[in-house]
Amino acid sequence: MAVDLAYSTEVQQIVDRTEVFIRDVVLPVEDEHDGDITAAGGDALRVELQTRAKEAGIFAPHAPVEFGGLGLNMSDRVPVFEAAGYSLFGPTALGIAAPDEGNVHMLDHIADQAQRQDFLAPLAHGHVRSAFAMTEPAPGAGSDPSALATRAEKVSGGWKINGRKHFITGADGASFFIIMARTSGEPGDRGGATMFLAPADLPGLTVGRHIPTLDRAMVGGHCEVSFDDLLVPDDAVLGEVDQGYRYAQVRLGPARMTHVMRWLGAARRGHDVAVDYVARREGFGDVLGDLGMIQKMVADNEIDIAATRALLVRACYELDLGENAGNATSIAKTFAAEAIFRIVDRSIQMCGGLGVSSDLPLARLSREVRPFRIYDGPSEVHRWAIGKRTVGAAKRAIRESK
Repeated sequence: MAVDLAYSTEVQQIVDRTEVFIRDVVLPVEDEHDGDITAAGGDALRVELQTRAKEAGIFAPHAPVEFGGLGLNMSDRVPVFEAAGYSLFGPTALGIAAPDEGNVHMLDHIADQAQRQDFLAPLAHGHVRSAFAMTEPAPGAGSDPSALATRAEKVSGGWKINGRKHFITGADGASFFIIMARTSGEPGDRGGATMFLAPADLPGLTVGRHIPTLDRAMVGGHCEVSFDDLLVPDDAVLGEVDQGYRYAQVRLGPARMTHVMRWLGAARRGHDVAVDYVARREGFGDVLGDLGMIQKMVADNEIDIAATRALLVRACYELDLGENAGNATSIAKTFAAEAIFRIVDRSIQMCGGLGVSSDLPLARLSREVRPFRIYDGPSEVHRWAIGKRTVGAAKRAIRESK
């Protein structure tokens, strides 16, 4: 029996409304400001666009229905998030940009009832922004989360947190932070981490400088954050003490896939711009799109788009089944991060000088998608994890056969 890959009428209607909204409302703002969300208005723009998304009935497609969202599962998010990602500002407009989207997902799965009301509800409604504070300066946690150095010490009535973080997306202006801190063991140990919920206005929590990066489409930047005797109460613990790494997987796998969805939309816009250009531009006695070398680049883009989408759909299927999906998400993320950059890069090449100018969106798309090969785990780390799992399975099979 054939596998049904069709989306429900309800989901398709959300996709259709999202495409119209992105085309008519969001893309003109992005184009006017060259994809720089700070120049376009930052948080004020976010509020304005999200208000209009709510009016269109497409806001928070991932969030629980009880908090005003549409409650879509991972598989049904795929075409909606891709449609939103067609504009660099689209995810912010729909409330599905990182890190808020991933934090909504994690809080929905882990938070207790009080935390759901105090943190998840305002975040899902778009009333506030949030940040996820895990990455640290060397020698702390980066690609290797076990190097976690920020420490939380149990004190009377709560926990005292000390440490440094950097590249914390959305930190400037966030209402609260989800902080990963070590509560047992030493840096290098695989366990011993705990997640804490901390309002941004607590004494001892300081947002420092914005770290300049290639991308400019995320509200709140990528910042340095410090915790100096930050005191949080016992009920600030998200989940269980010393189980932070396990809970992080609730967020990280799905968040990698939603990154793929959003940036696939951006790559598809780049491809569409390039195909429209080569179908019109004449050169060498013909329309560029009729030249064999151009057609090869168009075909390779189509292949990368289709392959990325197929790997994404498979990984989301496993996540919806409740499986670990570690291998599927690593494969999809690694392939997608590299394929998406290839798509945009070929699109620039097809458009020649215009491709590297601000007259087309391709240069800024290249600027935005390049970091994806590092964000949410560098390609090299995912390849190492895939290879380790594969060889480990082979070793187990050998042992069991004896």
